[in-house]
Amino acid sequence: MPDFGGLDGLAPPIAACLPTWAETVSHLRRSPAAVRVLRDSAANGRPVVQPRCGVGGHEAMLELLRVLAGAGPGMLSLTIDSHTRLKQFDRAARTLCEHPGDLNGYPLVAHGWQRGRELVAASPVPLEVRHGSPDARDLFAVALASGITSFEGGAIGYNLPYSKDVSLRESLAAWNQVDVTCGLLAEAGVVIDRELFGTLTAVLVPPSISIAVTLLESVLAARAGVRCLSPAYPQGGEAHQDVAGLRALSALTRRYLGPDVEVFPVLHEFMGVFPKSAAFADALIMQGGLIARLGGAAKVINKTNQEAFGLPDAHANTQGIMTAATGASDLFDFVAVDAGRVAEEQHWIEREVAELVEPLLGCEDLAGEISTAFADGRLDIPFSASVHARSAVVPRRDSTGAIRYAETGNLPFSAATIGHNASRLASVAGGSLIEAVTDDIYYFLRKEELRPVRGSS
Repeated sequence: MPDFGGLDGLAPPIAACLPTWAETVSHLRRSPAAVRVLRDSAANGRPVVQPRCGVGGHEAMLELLRVLAGAGPGMLSLTIDSHTRLKQFDRAARTLCEHPGDLNGYPLVAHGWQRGRELVAASPVPLEVRHGSPDARDLFAVALASGITSFEGGAIGYNLPYSKDVSLRESLAAWNQVDVTCGLLAEAGVVIDRELFGTLTAVLVPPSISIAVTLLESVLAARAGVRCLSPAYPQGGEAHQDVAGLRALSALTRRYLGPDVEVFPVLHEFMGVFPKSAAFADALIMQGGLIARLGGAAKVINKTNQEAFGLPDAHANTQGIMTAATGASDLFDFVAVDAGRVAEEQHWIEREVAELVEPLLGCEDLAGEISTAFADGRLDIPFSASVHARSAVVPRRDSTGAIRYAETGNLPFSAATIGHNASRLASVAGGSLIEAVTDDIYYFLRKEELRPVRGSS
């Protein structure tokens, strides 16, 4: 097997087809650097917009990138198909040959790094690989050989929400090799942006759970040598809490990571049940752009007004980019949030995160302690697909729409934190918890159903 940085355990056929490490590093030095886009965005206080996009065929992917580039995104995505995410490379290759339209993303490993370089060359802005794999080593190697300088994912966020029975020890070890390789590249003068998927299950994720997970992944990545991190935060739906969440994310990464790592917060626009009407959906998308700017995000991952109906077409994605960019523009500089409410939210978010992560950060074997903490329920995420998370946390929305903890499971929260959440939920309607949580999940759909009808008094 040829040397390929810090990546061990690559599938032999894939390793044999890769260019040498030296050639890959040389090519990456000439590739569009995602970190430069993020630096510029952070400097001017305007988040860049990035869509999700990925189709199976190579020519179709080239055309999709061309169309979306016309909307002016700051970065573009290469969203990977589900077979490749699960390392089913032969199945992805067969589907690509027989029915490429059946793929729900671009099978980069099947296409190979030469075609990956064609995509990079065709895009006027840097590309990022987005996927969902608990073990992304092969995909990462092909992405590097392609000249792609931004790679999303982490051992927790790309395992527990998606996989039923992949142990955290396995995914933590695999992602450590990805991050070690980023460290080797940084020493060679190539900075790879590592975005961390804080959205998790995208279902009523409390801000402190999202931030705690991305923070732990960030610390592990930084210890492995990563020098550019983009921890992501999911838009929950209440403006003050979302602005506070982004600001808390920035403050906490500065507190726990130190000055040697560049950090660029990212907002994922609302990923829950989306409103069906285009007008209401567009309003939510525009609000996401505004929240990203107010919260200090360097980048916003946009949604489209077709989210309620499945995968969006290129036209809807183009419109979504421009709608989010409008929300993040100076057109809305007159808009402000209640500083007192934001400060209070940020205080409690930072306190909750500290109570979750500080008992772990001093451990010599942080990865092992994270795995044990999830087994014990000291770390947890709601509605997980994995047997390795207890999913004992039950979130609810309070009367403002902010996401709180109705049940905390075995999370190590103080009495003050538990009391704060209980007090914020005291005024919400009682009844069946299942029905109440379901209503909270359909929050924006319910708002859409209650919107005023034209001509009504």
